[in-house]
This record gives sequence, C-alpha cells and structure tokens, in this order.
Amino acid sequence: MKYFLVLFLLFICIQTFSQTKADSLAIQQAALDYIESQHTPNPNQMEKALHPRMVKRTFWTDKATNKDYVRETNTESMVILAESYNKKGDKFPANPKKEVKLLDVSDKTASVKLIADEWIDYMHLVKLNGQWKIVNVLWQYHDSSLHK
Repeated sequence: MKYFLVLFLLFICIQTFSQTKADSLAIQQAALDYIESQHTPNPNQMEKALHPRMVKRTFWTDKATNKDYVRETNTESMVILAESYNKKGDKFPANPKKEVKLLDVSDKTASVKLIADEWIDYMHLVKLNGQWKIVNVLWQYHDSSLHK
C-alpha cells in the first residue's frame, strides 16, 4: 500500500508539471499567429500572440561604422508591422514556409524555433491566466549578411 501511495503521488506530480497536448497546440498556435499575421495583414492576430511587454531583438551592423549592435522592437511595433508590412501581398511566396519546432516545454514556459522563408525566430513563451504568450524573440535572417 505504501508503494502504491508513493507511485500515485509521483504520477500526480508528473501530470501537474508536464506539458499537455492542449499546451503544445496553444504554443504552436501562438507562433503561427505571429508569422501568419504578417502573411495576411492582421494586427489583431499578432496582438493575440504577443505579451504586451514582448521584446524582439536581432543583431545588426551599422553601415557607416561597420559595428555590430543589438536592434530591438516591441509589441506595439509588431502589431503595426502586422497591419502594414504585407499590404500589397508581395513580401512572401504564395505558400510561405512556417515550421514550428517546440524546443522545450514546461508547465508555464516554453522555447520555440520558428523557421520561416527568410529568417529564423527563437521565441520564449509564458503561460499566464491560461494563455500562452510570446515574451521574447531573437531572430536572424538565414543569410546573416543581410543584417545591414
């Protein structure tokens, strides 16, 4: 009986702190909302994916000094980008690439790699009040020489 109780409690703890299929799907959907909101301009879809304090960063090279630095944007800028970036429908191929890889998922945090047409995004997500939101993005072009 004692061993059964220990195994039962261990099972409960593992279930409590592990990812669920619903979590995995919600995490993937947040990453897809992020990229698809740019494919078909949709600021509401972008806003749904991002935490209000999300920060997106990349490295960049200043053309005048040839020095590298970190370039940063925020949720407000990304929502505006989703509204305006692909208005003419000419920024993405007809069937854009959007591969989402779940790198690590815990009960309240996750790391994701999004592989898109021209770039790679590494994302951190947090589960708050039952919703998964992107809080950090680090991205680069596949061809890093484009960071100028």
